Amino acid sequence: MAVRAPLKAELPLLQAIGVAAGRRFAEVELDAVAEDPPHDLSALERRRAAGRVWVTTDRDGHPVGFVVVDLVDGGAHIEEISVIPELNRQGHGMALMRHVETWARGKGFPVVTLTTFTEVPWNRPWYERRGYRVLEEHEWTPGLAERRSEEAEAGLDPDQRVIMAKAL
Repeated sequence: MAVRAPLKAELPLLQAIGVAAGRRFAEVELDAVAEDPPHDLSALERRRAAGRVWVTTDRDGHPVGFVVVDLVDGGAHIEEISVIPELNRQGHGMALMRHVETWARGKGFPVVTLTTFTEVPWNRPWYERRGYRVLEEHEWTPGLAERRSEEAEAGLDPDQRVIMAKAL
């Protein structure tokens, strides 16, 4: 399974993958999340140009999953990881996670962080099986606390969200 940087022309496809993957949240009664709009193209392009967006591809080289990474307080922070729903459980998400971790180690980052839902099976439990742990509030950096606050302002219930990290 190939992981590579996306072409600029592929960014609308990443938006479509994100929308399709997001629809799964309706299965767990998170309709507002399921209807959340995709990343703005200009934001995706900025991160792509900075070398912080990667895709997994099908046999023909077309993107079927992607990850977007930001930098937060000296660590790599996963903003989104999405895979076409029909291709879930085939290793695309794991390939993207491994790629981010390898990239972050290579850049000298000590940690990979993310925010996610506590009870959604393909969220917290998935990350825990891959070595991520929930950070206690006293472990949050200022940037992670800000992310958490931004999520709450956007309507995400803080009681349903956690910040997770994996030390590298």
